[in-house]
Amino acid sequence: MTVKMDKKIITTISSNLDSPKLTNWNQYLESQDNACFYQLLEWQYINSTYFGHKIYCITAEIDNKLVGVLPVVSIKSIFFGHILSSMPFVNYGSSCSDSTDIDRQLIDAVCKLANDKNTDYVELRSITPSAVGLKETTNKISLTLDLDVNYQSIWDSYKSKHRTNIRRVYKNGITTKFGGEELLNDFYQIISKSWRTLGTPIYSIKYFEKIFTHLHRHITIFVAYKDGVPIAAALNGYYKKTVEGMWLGIDQSYRTLQPSYVLYWEMIKHACESGYTSFHLGRSSVDSGGESFKKKWNAETKQLYWQYYLNRAKDMPNLNPSNPKYKYFINMWSRMPLKATQMLGPLISKYIP
Repeated sequence: MTVKMDKKIITTISSNLDSPKLTNWNQYLESQDNACFYQLLEWQYINSTYFGHKIYCITAEIDNKLVGVLPVVSIKSIFFGHILSSMPFVNYGSSCSDSTDIDRQLIDAVCKLANDKNTDYVELRSITPSAVGLKETTNKISLTLDLDVNYQSIWDSYKSKHRTNIRRVYKNGITTKFGGEELLNDFYQIISKSWRTLGTPIYSIKYFEKIFTHLHRHITIFVAYKDGVPIAAALNGYYKKTVEGMWLGIDQSYRTLQPSYVLYWEMIKHACESGYTSFHLGRSSVDSGGESFKKKWNAETKQLYWQYYLNRAKDMPNLNPSNPKYKYFINMWSRMPLKATQMLGPLISKYIP
């Protein structure tokens, strides 16, 4: 479907990932300073082939030249309704374009798509305020650490107590490994336990295998061990000069050893040595324990903007674990056997953006 927005800008909505309109999608992102890892076209292959969700890739062109992109996923959930989201299941997404005017055209196109498909609402997870005045929530933040090729300068910037905590964890015999898909089983073992503790349904290991299939050049796993047993793990994305902290978990039976201190420091050192200039330590809720811990690494708080176009929905969505309406389900899930959550989780998690 093609909609002519004005004499110069043409927006196109494609659901076929083999469409010629999408040939230069990733090349366009490479040329844009404001592009992010989660806008890569590979995520749409993953959302389509693993989850089975309908995807839409919205492009903007001027004189047949790509000037903007907006990846969108359609989720039909019995829990939360019919949503058009950019991007679900990851930290953020939304549009990337040459200008604010083009950004407006892309967002206008997805809002019109919501009308055409009779969806409940559109959710755009953005790192900037809305260009078109959409309603926003600001209870999510990103903690970002500036890196230095000389990681010693970062070490020296930490408070003495923080350095002591890191050294203490090393002295407790915590070791780490980093690598690729060969560490996936250890990572999944930890993340499954961690999400069960949080009361959150886990994806299948096949989801992470799919990520490696499409994005293996951009992915590294870190695992912390105690006496050869995996006790904490993280999966990071690497794009341009930025490291994206995507998933991190801890086996709560080892929480007193505080393996996150060593895990974070090893990830920071690796990023510095590899030439990256910034590390997004994942997103957190405002005033949460996660925010407090990440600030210990001298990470800067950056506001995230969850933007909404309400179509059929009357009220702003509140898909937040702190929402009291989800308390019973979260508590029940956290008490289930691990194997049960690994079996049932993939049937539910695909509908929780």
